[in-house]
Amino acid sequence: MAQWTSAVGAAQLARLLTSQQDRPAGPGTRRPPAYRALADGIRLLVLEGRVPVAARLPAERELALALAVSRTTVAAAYEALRGEGFLESRRGAGSWTAVPAGNPIPARGLEPLPPEALGSMIDLGCASLPAPEPWLTRAVQGALEELPPYAHTHGDYPAGLPALRSMIAERYTARGIPTMPEQIMVTTGAMGAIDAICHLFGGRGERIAVESPSYANILQLMREAGARLVPVAMAEGLSGWDMDRWRQVLREAAPRIAYVVADFHNPTGALADEDQRRRLVDAARSAGTVLVADETMSELWLDEDVQDAMPRPVCGFDPAGSTVITVGSASKAFWAGMRIGWVRAAPDVIRSLVAARAYADLGTPVLEQLAVNWLFSTGGWAQAVELRRAQARENRDALVAAVRRELPDWEFEVPRGGLTLWVRAGGLSGSRLAEAGERTGVRVPSGPRFGVDGAFEGYVRLPFTVGGAVADEAASRLAAAARLVESGATGATESPRTFVA
Repeated sequence: MAQWTSAVGAAQLARLLTSQQDRPAGPGTRRPPAYRALADGIRLLVLEGRVPVAARLPAERELALALAVSRTTVAAAYEALRGEGFLESRRGAGSWTAVPAGNPIPARGLEPLPPEALGSMIDLGCASLPAPEPWLTRAVQGALEELPPYAHTHGDYPAGLPALRSMIAERYTARGIPTMPEQIMVTTGAMGAIDAICHLFGGRGERIAVESPSYANILQLMREAGARLVPVAMAEGLSGWDMDRWRQVLREAAPRIAYVVADFHNPTGALADEDQRRRLVDAARSAGTVLVADETMSELWLDEDVQDAMPRPVCGFDPAGSTVITVGSASKAFWAGMRIGWVRAAPDVIRSLVAARAYADLGTPVLEQLAVNWLFSTGGWAQAVELRRAQARENRDALVAAVRRELPDWEFEVPRGGLTLWVRAGGLSGSRLAEAGERTGVRVPSGPRFGVDGAFEGYVRLPFTVGGAVADEAASRLAAAARLVESGATGATESPRTFVA
């Protein structure tokens, strides 16, 4: 019986391999043989999770034609991968990807680094900061005081606790968006909210328009749901959306859903202006597309003058509530461990989402909902988020200075909010930098994780999660990783120093 569970076509694999562009070799630099370069490219795709484990690879002749290389080159590459444990084969069943014994199966998203690895590895994988104490402790204590009446009930609130729904609705109303509690559903984080929306509106095979680049974990969630992703390129720099491209995609592809992050976009940090928001809502309404606006970064402005200039929420341009569904969360602005998110939509949409929870997670933990409600109702939220902004601002400035010093040819614009820096890595492959970083002691996600079908190979994302001496050390380790990539080293190791701060 065949051991593979999916297949990668020759044309698709060729596109993924072609996207892996390294800086041209300098004088005296030796390029690896063609078969070795091909084997390394396939190995990187497996390690990145862009080619799944147990995926059947194309036959040697098919891949040779797609890459315009000799069949001998492909056969030698496959043989090298078999010897390294990244490929298994059986006569009559073909060849399929694998991982060597003892290696973890690569994740498709940005999973947190295990705590036991933090002593020797600087983690720039997750854009999340430690909890803003003492506010987490105070919120949990406040929640425990409010818990007894709820403990005498069944504890299942598929739409969320009424008190929290009312509080979230009041917060939207205070922002100039009149909202009733019936327009709110509390979810298990923003991921839970978007998963529910995708299952309601975006069945298997449905088109979903996404910014390009976009948040890696959301892209993977949509892929797992069977969606057909339609990428829409961002405007240059931090200027938000390219509305000509959005109008064209919505008109020609007619996607069922469009997913956008208008406020300090992840990963680029871009902030869409009011005119772009208005035009996108109008275009989505004309195309019959449900526009999902992710507001998880909306309160994380870092420069003081941005606060007064923040555009209206995307849902503010949809007074009838027929086009825009808004997703919010406590995870970025407060703490990733506080798995509370919410959806704001028309009441009939909320009723459909709530009904579907009977076959999903039933509801969100009561204690965490009470904690967030305590933060909202006491003013603790505002003070905690201000602490979060100060920490992110300090980290941003330290990381920017360190990267500019250690890697002066890397290019980026400094965002005025959010938690991430989107960096063009001086002509190097982001995938190879990520692999080399594992050896030099810094964990960094490569650009293709944030794109569709191999895009953004020349980028990496750096979150504002470290500052001070740790930011300096992270940049130093990135520079060491870059040197490994530039030298074409494979399997070489620069031992990371244990770093405690």
